[in-house]
Amino acid sequence: MPPKLSNFLCFAVYSANLAFGRAYKPLLDAVGLTYTQYITLVALNEDDDQTVKALGEKLFLESNTLTPILKKLESMGYIRRQRDAEDERQVRISLTPVGRKLVENDLGAPLTEAIGLGDDFPAVQQTVAKVRDNLLAHIPAPNKAD
Repeated sequence: MPPKLSNFLCFAVYSANLAFGRAYKPLLDAVGLTYTQYITLVALNEDDDQTVKALGEKLFLESNTLTPILKKLESMGYIRRQRDAEDERQVRISLTPVGRKLVENDLGAPLTEAIGLGDDFPAVQQTVAKVRDNLLAHIPAPNKAD
């Protein structure tokens, strides 16, 4: 019997991600941000003054994807980028007061009720994160050319 789309966990997660994107879009359009820009600000609010590398690891983004996002957020006045005083090869990222205020407004709060999980929310969030972590643990490391 051929597989059914409704039996694919990956499709359920993928389509839920699309639904999140559609739900967040009007909220983020109102402040001129993309979802990736917004979660970058949220990650900095949790742990400010991070290196680009640490922030990229937290967000599962490569440096070549993250750098244009950071440049845009800096031009909007939400973050500061500066060379690390101890290691000038590293760039440190921190929120500006304007960026912190934006995150503290919790733009995603209206979606909490829309998600409809109530008390099950933490368990579902932890389960999805566990699925992600398990999958990442099973991806072979890329071969590095010497």
